[in-house]
Amino acid sequence: MTAPFAQAPDAFPGSGPPPGIAVQGLTKTYRNIPAVSNLSFTVPPGSITGFLGPNGSGKTTTLRMLLGLVRPTAGIALIDGVPYTSLPQPGRVVGAVLDAQGAHPKHTALTHLEVYCTAMRVPLSQARASLDLVGLGSVATRRTGEFSLGMRQRLALATALLGQPRYLVLDEPANGLDPEGMAWLREFLQSYARSGGTVLVSSHILREVEQMADHLVIVSNGTLVHQSSTADLRNAYRSRVLVACSDPARLAAALAAAGITDAQIQGDGRLAVVGADPERIAALAAEQKVTIFGTHVEHVDLEQVFLSMTSGRYAASHGYHQPGPPAPGPVPPGYAPPVPQSPHHQHPQHPYPPQQYQQAGQAPPQYQEPPAPQSPPGVPAPHQPPFGPGGFQR
Repeated sequence: MTAPFAQAPDAFPGSGPPPGIAVQGLTKTYRNIPAVSNLSFTVPPGSITGFLGPNGSGKTTTLRMLLGLVRPTAGIALIDGVPYTSLPQPGRVVGAVLDAQGAHPKHTALTHLEVYCTAMRVPLSQARASLDLVGLGSVATRRTGEFSLGMRQRLALATALLGQPRYLVLDEPANGLDPEGMAWLREFLQSYARSGGTVLVSSHILREVEQMADHLVIVSNGTLVHQSSTADLRNAYRSRVLVACSDPARLAAALAAAGITDAQIQGDGRLAVVGADPERIAALAAEQKVTIFGTHVEHVDLEQVFLSMTSGRYAASHGYHQPGPPAPGPVPPGYAPPVPQSPHHQHPQHPYPPQQYQQAGQAPPQYQEPPAPQSPPGVPAPHQPPFGPGGFQR
């Protein structure tokens, strides 16, 4: 794809400000509750930096301070060496997506972008070009209220690209995207960075960004817990080979002689080797007459590493347990708990209540069964009821 911006991001005069994003000691407190605490990190130009952290860790607050939407309690955020609010044409320098719900539901996608083009003083033709760039050219005349969440995410990205910026600041851009949409977003941002753009993208899922991010900034509870390149994080938690063999100590010595020094005997007697594949280990074992009973490659999941760095904000019990009966609470003053009655003290209940109203001071009349009908003397009892079907007298 062609470069999404008019000029290369490194086109600065020699005495100009250094390119890139720099956050220095950012702090934001809401009513004595810290949302961000002394946060510092950098975003190298021409890279994709993943801004990671669990929900509520201060990512959105940090991005809003970076874009001048929230005033920090302390610290500063700089873009090309100056605050965002000091940029002469911020829309042509930084394209931001903080919310995908900003479009009027009655506007078409093209009308929505043309409104922003007018506000940013860019040619209206850029609206159609941005829609084509994000794959929405075929639905340019559809109302945005008919868009799915994934389509609204693409429309928000198209809005950020109108000014052909050299920076993109994206807050959870993968929300609502299906696997195909996520693959498209990853390829698009990688192409944008290869063209010279710089991307700062936030997410709470490491797997979403580790495939495309060059650098990672991980925060938890508003503080920085890790900052490095993605490659450095992978190298710090490399996979290892667990070897069950006849002589682990002898095999470890052979590995050390071959330059593979990270080999440790585990509690179960297996040898854990880092930095060598099973084939290399088997060849060295054969040279030393060490019998190998089996090998197992143990891969480190970076998602688990991320969770271990950021765990502890919202602690909860593991699994689901069926709730038991509620515990009896305190009895309010003036009330006594009900006393269970034995069957001898329970009042009998009649199938039907009495049909008469009692007067004040009188006992209610006792209910009695009506007497059975009697036949006149000498007349046999009828074998059929006096009325037949339909109520006619027989």
